[in-house]
Amino acid sequence: MFGKGKSHSVDRIEAVIGPAASFTGHLKCDGSVRIDGLCEGTIETAGNVIIGEGAKVMADIIAENVSVSGAVKGSITARGRLEILASGRVWADLTVTSFLIDEGGFFRGGIIMSGEPEPSLKAPQPTGDEAAKETVESDEKTAEGP
Repeated sequence: MFGKGKSHSVDRIEAVIGPAASFTGHLKCDGSVRIDGLCEGTIETAGNVIIGEGAKVMADIIAENVSVSGAVKGSITARGRLEILASGRVWADLTVTSFLIDEGGFFRGGIIMSGEPEPSLKAPQPTGDEAAKETVESDEKTAEGP
């Protein structure tokens, strides 16, 4: 059952906190996690985290993808996608690669989108002929006066 040669699938739900259960502490696993009850602390997984509609989570979450239908307070780091569904409520600082919020979903906090390099926002510099033309036009306006 717990053979050394077995690999864990990130798609397989490995840990479940049911609607009548509560958990306080550090939850760490290789597979996916589903929470339908109360959870406080830290959730860390190589897989996905699914927060069910009736769940209340006060935790820092680190996962591949996170789907929220319940309530989350804390921080969320998703190496992939965070989705807040219509019944989802999130009060957290986020670090994500992809972000989706359904109509009716709620989010309050800060968000950092990772994965894309920051573009240069400098205005393009005029080249040879354009620079000379701008200088001539500027000199003509100065000579005309107000």
